[in-house]
Amino acid sequence: MINLKKIPSIDEILTQEEILQLITRYKRDFVVETARTIVAEIREELRSVTEEIDKMVVFNNIVEKIKSKAESSNAGTLQRVINGTGVVLHTNLGRAPLAERAINHMQDIGRSYNNLEMDLDKGERGSRYYHVEDLLIRLTGADAALVVNNNAAAVMLGLTTLAAGKEVIVSRGQLVEIGGAFRIPEVMKLSGARLVEVGTTNKTYVSDYDQAINNDTALLFSAHTSNYQIIGFTSEVSMKELVSLGKEKGLPVFMDLGSGILTTLDDGGLSAEPTVQECVKAGADIITFSGDKMLGGPQAGIIVGKKEYIDRMKKNQLLRALRVDKLILSALEGTLLEYLSGHPRQNIPIIRMLSYSREQMEDRAENLLRLMEARLKDSNTQHAIRLVALEDMIGGGAYPNYKLPGVGVEIEFEDISLEKAAKELRLRNPALVARRQDNKMLISVRTLLPGDEQEIIEMIAGLGDR
Repeated sequence: MINLKKIPSIDEILTQEEILQLITRYKRDFVVETARTIVAEIREELRSVTEEIDKMVVFNNIVEKIKSKAESSNAGTLQRVINGTGVVLHTNLGRAPLAERAINHMQDIGRSYNNLEMDLDKGERGSRYYHVEDLLIRLTGADAALVVNNNAAAVMLGLTTLAAGKEVIVSRGQLVEIGGAFRIPEVMKLSGARLVEVGTTNKTYVSDYDQAINNDTALLFSAHTSNYQIIGFTSEVSMKELVSLGKEKGLPVFMDLGSGILTTLDDGGLSAEPTVQECVKAGADIITFSGDKMLGGPQAGIIVGKKEYIDRMKKNQLLRALRVDKLILSALEGTLLEYLSGHPRQNIPIIRMLSYSREQMEDRAENLLRLMEARLKDSNTQHAIRLVALEDMIGGGAYPNYKLPGVGVEIEFEDISLEKAAKELRLRNPALVARRQDNKMLISVRTLLPGDEQEIIEMIAGLGDR
C-alpha cells in the first residue's frame, strides 16, 4: 500500500514524450483508455507489494506497459504460428496453410478490381462460380460444381434445395458431430428435411434403407465417417450399394465426404480415404467436401455432382447468404490450378507434408538438431537436445486414429520450467506451438514450413531474456 501514492495521474502520463508520440499515431481516446487500463492494473499489483519502490520506477513501468499494450492492440490478434506439433491439419492453427500460387493469386485479385462477376468475353454480367466450376469438373469428373463458405453450408444448401419438407434416410452410425458441437442431425433438421435414421450404431444394411423408403423420401444420405471410426462388429452400406438402390427407386444419393481428397497418397499408407473422383465414379449424385482439409486450400464447402441438382442449388435464395467472396475464390482457384498442373506434392503444403519419406524427415530433424546445438551452446539457458521418433497425426477430422511415423527434436530445459518456456514461446510473434511430454518439449519437423527452423532456434536461444 505504501507505493500507491507514487502512481502518476493520467494527466501526468499524457505529458510524457513517448505517450505524446503514441497520440500522433493513434486516436487520443484509445491512448487515454489504454493508460487508464494499465494504471488500474498497476494499482492492483502494488497493493500486495510491501517493499518501497522508487517513484520513477513505477512511472517508467507504467509508460512502458502503455506503449506495449497500445502497439499490440493496434497490431490485431491474428498472427503467424509455427506448428511444431506434427498435426498437419491443426484446426486451432488454421488447418491447411495455402500454396504460394494460391496466396499470390489472392493478392493479385485482392489488391485490384477483377472480373468476379463479369464475363469479359461477352462484356456482360457473369457468374462468380464460373472461375472454379470448370476446374472442379475437370479434376473430379463430375457434371457440375458449386462452392459455398464451408462444408456444413454445402450440406445445408443441398438438403434445403432437394429435400425441404421431405424425408432423408441416413445410417444411424453416420450421425456425426463435426466439431465445435455442430452435428449432422442438427444441420439436417435446420434444412427443413425430416431425418429418418436406419440401422444401428455399428451395423446398417442396404435393406434398412430399402425398408424405410416411401413416397415422402427425397434423398438417400451418406456421411463419410472421416473424423472417427467404429471398429469391431460392424457393417456399413457401400456407396456402390446405395447408388444401386437409389437408381432402382429413382432417388438421388447425397454423399457428405467431409474431408475430400483429390490425389492418392498410397505410398504414405494413406489409402483408406475415398477420393472425390472415386465417389463421382461410384455414381453419387451430390458430393460435398471441405476446401481447407485434405484439399489444402481455403475454407470452403465444395459441391460436385449431377448438373440437374447443382443447377437447382444455384437458384436457391439461400445461396446468397452462403456465397464466397473474391479472396476465397481466388485462393481456391490457385489451389486447384496446382492440381491441374500435376504438382500438388511439391507445391501444396499439406500434401507435401503427408508425402514426406522417413529419410526426408530424418535429414530435416538432424539438420535442426545440428543448428540448434551450435546456436544454443552459448545461450542463457541450459538444454538437453536429442533426436526422437514421433507419431504425427493428420488432424482436421481426417484419417481418424491414423498415426504417421514422424521424426523430431526433443528439448529438456534445465534451468527454466517447461510450462514457462512453452508459454513464453507461445507469446512470441511468430508464436511457437509444440508438444509437451514427460517434462520435455517435442518439435516435429513434419509440420515445419521453409524457414521455420531458424526462427525456432532463435526463439529458444532467447528464452529468459524477457
